[in-house]
Amino acid sequence: MENNLYKKSYAFAIRVVKSYQFLSDKKREFTLSKQLLRSGTSIGANIAEANGAISKADFSAKLFISYKECLETKYWLSLLKDTGYIGKNVFQSMYEDADELAKILYSILNKTRKR
Repeated sequence: MENNLYKKSYAFAIRVVKSYQFLSDKKREFTLSKQLLRSGTSIGANIAEANGAISKADFSAKLFISYKECLETKYWLSLLKDTGYIGKNVFQSMYEDADELAKILYSILNKTRKR
């Protein structure tokens, strides 16, 4: 599944890592940013695991985890914005990327469940 979803999630993970580096180095924020790092990088990791799924159920389970990690990532982004750690523009851009991933994952999950 070296496809658009994988590429988008990988690019998003890079943004998350760089955001974590900025937040921990420049803003001295470690707790919320660590949560963002964990959930934001987990999206792509679970998509990568879905590539090696041994069954349709395993595939769906991994993508469902990715979907839930997108939702969690959006929560941490909102919290970081509302506490003043990230600006509105950074928030909007990253939130939209996470939302796009969530919509793609949700669509795939709906299609796989109908089969």
